[in-house]
Amino acid sequence: MNHVPVAYPGENTPVLDGVREILRPAVAFYLDLHRHPELSGEERRTAARLGEWLTEAGYEVTGEVGGHGVVGVLRNGDGPRVLIRAELDALPVAEQTGLPYASEGPAMHACGHDLHLAAAAGAASLLARARDRWRGTVVIVGQPAEETLAGARAMLADGLYERFDRPDAVLAQHSAPLPGGMVAHGYGPMLAGSVGFEAVIHGRGGHAGTPQLAVDPVVTAAAAVLRLQSVVSRESAPTEPATLNVGSFHSGSGGNLIPDRATLGITVRAMSERALDRMAASVERIVRAECAASGCPRDPEITVVSRSPVTHPDPGATELVREAHLRLYGRERVALWPPAMASEDFPLYGDAGVSVHGMAGIPLAYWMFGAVGPRTWARTPGSAEDKLAALPPNHSPEFAPDVRTALPAGITAMTAAALCWLKGGAGPVD
Repeated sequence: MNHVPVAYPGENTPVLDGVREILRPAVAFYLDLHRHPELSGEERRTAARLGEWLTEAGYEVTGEVGGHGVVGVLRNGDGPRVLIRAELDALPVAEQTGLPYASEGPAMHACGHDLHLAAAAGAASLLARARDRWRGTVVIVGQPAEETLAGARAMLADGLYERFDRPDAVLAQHSAPLPGGMVAHGYGPMLAGSVGFEAVIHGRGGHAGTPQLAVDPVVTAAAAVLRLQSVVSRESAPTEPATLNVGSFHSGSGGNLIPDRATLGITVRAMSERALDRMAASVERIVRAECAASGCPRDPEITVVSRSPVTHPDPGATELVREAHLRLYGRERVALWPPAMASEDFPLYGDAGVSVHGMAGIPLAYWMFGAVGPRTWARTPGSAEDKLAALPPNHSPEFAPDVRTALPAGITAMTAAALCWLKGGAGPVD
């Protein structure tokens, strides 16, 4: 990684003391985002709200980068350039939390992007208010379309690093079902890479009373769904983390007819690019073989609709940020994070995106921070593992971060991480 002066923030640094002043507006910002979620590619209001916050904090703001992406730049003398990334978009999930500030529409912030964005905004304000404590440049990126794994690629393709310069480090965090106030770091792969497919199977429509005159794509697609389950159980080593999910199956409009097509939505996930490539080839082979076995009149149309690399943060950057968090929170609040099969497009901001922006060697730091309130954690029965299994996970309609404990930690964790790179940061220079 790049060798730059490193500052470890201590528990009582003046920079972090400012969190008391910005916490109330940051909570209001979070509640507003939660009430008004926007789907991937539709984040106009969310982007505008972030832009307003950053402008008021003193950042130079540019909108519509790679879609509705927002970039805020705060220059504060010579020094490293640190990029903080958070996401704008929500999920097509109807909220069932019962919260007084719940979304009333068909979308919901069921993955914590509203929390990430409020934490990044709070960190941006803390850093802006304490410019006498550090030197360098802070870049805040509000990324669109993370849920469709398209936003990072779009922002990079729109010249993110050419227009706003190459960063010395890129930071991001994600909410997790841990007690609020905790953070967790991983060494090695943290999140899986993924490939998403849309497979259109072409049959020959007809009357349900004369099936012999038709080629039923429903039967073909159903056979493919069952056969695809063998990709992990029979084509992957038992020690190799991998998943395959058929998340959507669409066909037909009535029980008295045979449709002429069926469409499957398929996702594979693995902890290595080699495994992803192998599983992707298996998906295509199986779908084509089932179509051939059914005598489909046309070959299937198999399209890769998304691809994300494995999230593998830089070991050196991880150690720097973890040490800062240990000094800030103490060992009892800093955990280790095991590899998980969720996926992100965040790796594209580093070496994984070299094919997009033509630059390598940008260290990434990525960690988890807790979102479960103390009462919820305490009343959930069982061990820590039992609690994690019982609590509503990300993407659940019941996902409800405890903003009182999660947001302050999210703000201070991100601020402390940024200060690890910024010259003249609060605390002794290593």
